[in-house]
Amino acid sequence: MNIVLDSNIIRAFAIALVVTLTLGPFFIPLLRRLKFGQNIRSDGPSRHLAKAGTPTMGGVIFIIGVLAAGLITGWNYLDALVVLGITFGFGLIGFIDDFIKVALKRSLGLRAREKLLGQILLAVLLGVLAITVLERDTTVAVPFSSLLPGSNVGLDLGTWLYVAFVVLVVVGTSNAVNLTDGLDGLAAGVTVVAASTFILIGALSGRPGVALAMAALAGGCLGFLFYNRHPARVFMGDTGSLALGGALGAAAVITGAELSLLIIGGVYVLEALSVMLQVFSFQIFGRRIFRMSPLHHHFELGGWSEQRVVRTFWLASILFAALGLYGFGAGC
Repeated sequence: MNIVLDSNIIRAFAIALVVTLTLGPFFIPLLRRLKFGQNIRSDGPSRHLAKAGTPTMGGVIFIIGVLAAGLITGWNYLDALVVLGITFGFGLIGFIDDFIKVALKRSLGLRAREKLLGQILLAVLLGVLAITVLERDTTVAVPFSSLLPGSNVGLDLGTWLYVAFVVLVVVGTSNAVNLTDGLDGLAAGVTVVAASTFILIGALSGRPGVALAMAALAGGCLGFLFYNRHPARVFMGDTGSLALGGALGAAAVITGAELSLLIIGGVYVLEALSVMLQVFSFQIFGRRIFRMSPLHHHFELGGWSEQRVVRTFWLASILFAALGLYGFGAGC
């Protein structure tokens, strides 16, 4: 990267951070006045019941910060605009879902098939734009593959199979982040690490717009963490978690780091996998593997404090990110 791009990355991060921090004192009281409070599962850890009524839909705060920073610093990069567009699109799906649940008091929000259809359509659009407008080929890089002598470093899936693969990656990531967002500061902190890693991947892969968009995402999440850390004054809701997942998925697709995202986002993967294993085990064998899923609740019910679980998962995310970044470099 050149010096100009380096300074723009710092600007994107700083703008998103400052905008998010500035909006918090205005939006959080507004959400409280509108009675947009979080509903808490009665079958979850009992100490979570005290969080009932905490303002939710706070993802709007950092989405505005991310969009502002991205548009100011990356408006002339098509890859930045695509990432920002996907971020906003997934955030809009989450916002509609949150609004139905919180404002209209319909506990289920959007029907699962409606939410999934919206996510699939956006992911298909991303795949098509990546191949056509951004001239992304249909080869998927395999992490660490260059360390093996004589190995291929990529798998060419062809157009239609690749678009289907994009759908799997982006929809899977958005829902995995959504599952991770269950403790104060957990999803925001893990995403700061993942987005920061994709700043480097954007630079390594020659996608400066992705680097700028990820800098804005990292700054926005860090700013939001100020209000979302324990004890949280606001939750991001589906508005925020789906937007974060969509953004990371888009960054991975554009940079060819789809499989590396599985490693970098290892915390998200473990959270989603714990839910799938729990459901499978209970449906087939009538037994639960974990005390409760997603995985963070398993540790809570094992006696860990919420802060300990979050900090441990943050540390794990740093280790996963370092491994994934190395694997991406060794797969190119």
